[in-house]
Amino acid sequence: MALTGVQIFKLLPKTNCKKCGFPTCLAFAMKLAQGGVELSACPDVSEEAKNTLGAASAPPIRSFALGTGEKAVKIGGETVLFRHEKKFINPCAIAVNIKDNDDNIAATAEKVAGSEIDRVGQKLRVDAVSIECASNDSAKYGEAVKLVAEKAPEAALILNCKDAAAAEAAVKAVAGRKPLLYCATGENAEAMAGIAKAGGVPLAVCAEGPEALSALTEKIKGLGVEDIVLDSGAKNAKDIIENNTQIRRAALKKSFKPLGYPIINYVLRDDPVFEASIASVAIARYASIVVVSTIEKWKNLALFTLRQNIYTDPQVPMQVEQKVYKIGEPVTGSPLMITTNFSLTYFIVSGEVENSKVPSWLAVMDCEGLSVLTAWAAGKFTAAKISQFIKESGIEDSVSSRELIIPGQVAILSGALEDKLDGWKITVGPREANAIPTFLKSRVN
Repeated sequence: MALTGVQIFKLLPKTNCKKCGFPTCLAFAMKLAQGGVELSACPDVSEEAKNTLGAASAPPIRSFALGTGEKAVKIGGETVLFRHEKKFINPCAIAVNIKDNDDNIAATAEKVAGSEIDRVGQKLRVDAVSIECASNDSAKYGEAVKLVAEKAPEAALILNCKDAAAAEAAVKAVAGRKPLLYCATGENAEAMAGIAKAGGVPLAVCAEGPEALSALTEKIKGLGVEDIVLDSGAKNAKDIIENNTQIRRAALKKSFKPLGYPIINYVLRDDPVFEASIASVAIARYASIVVVSTIEKWKNLALFTLRQNIYTDPQVPMQVEQKVYKIGEPVTGSPLMITTNFSLTYFIVSGEVENSKVPSWLAVMDCEGLSVLTAWAAGKFTAAKISQFIKESGIEDSVSSRELIIPGQVAILSGALEDKLDGWKITVGPREANAIPTFLKSRVN
């Protein structure tokens, strides 16, 4: 039975130290009781309290990892229905399905291994490979699993096989990679649960609809499997939205433990555009794993971007570190430009400086992740603060020109900056980033 906020409060240190981000221990306890925060946020809680609180400190949706190493995929752990309440925690994993009788297994697995891109400072990639036993040949399936494991050594693996004998052999072959075994049904539940438990791997549970699914997860858990992934059988957009929402709502709002697990959606379609559309619905509506049939670059970029937007913190702008960046190999006479630390601003500006082929210094100032105009309007990108940053950055020892190029949108700061930065020349740069290459090239010609 879940503990109340007052019961949890009695077990906390009661120091009101605010280290957890809440003004008082009681406020923290109330939020913990609602499942809106984890007990680990309190750094001073005793081991006795941790043991006593138990389920009250656990997220309403179980969290665990697929795969191993730095690129292991953590799923579950979500605590809210809507991202404006609190940031969604673990980004939806994107997986590609490969049939074991496909002639291009190695090539597709290699595409997964090379799918990583850098977008506004984050590394985005296809996270997993689902190997489907389409041949119904245990030996052939085992070979396909080993080949994928070899060609995509860091990707998480999903063993898409309902035949217990073939699944058991595959799990033993790659148990060290901690694959997801897919899937247990009403017919093979005991056998699949036994394989998952023996191999120490998570198990996907498949049933038609949330009601049947909850009954089956209870059975699987009773057989000793703790790490479970849910597949409600939803394939079209309507069913994905309906089933995933019911599952998430039951877990979060009703504390219904049989549905408190991550969700997987297979959205395989022959039409790649249609498939990308359905995958987008699943990503937006609570799927922890989405499995597609192909991973063209355009599709990856569309899904990566959507996922990134959904799983960023809406209350905290994306930021880069405050410092002076080298673009190319700048020397003492190279141009020095300044901008704010909003990630999108930084990557657009730095990209245009790179396009110019003019080695430059780019001073990025901490403005709490705000864009240039917004930071200026908020009083965070002012002449006084810019001059202080330039003086403290140490860039004066690296440049001889003593010229600072400011964004054209804040040309109004030029006069005040010249007063603050004694001996410096302030130059107003372009208003738009796409004019930077022409601007820089004109200065070296």
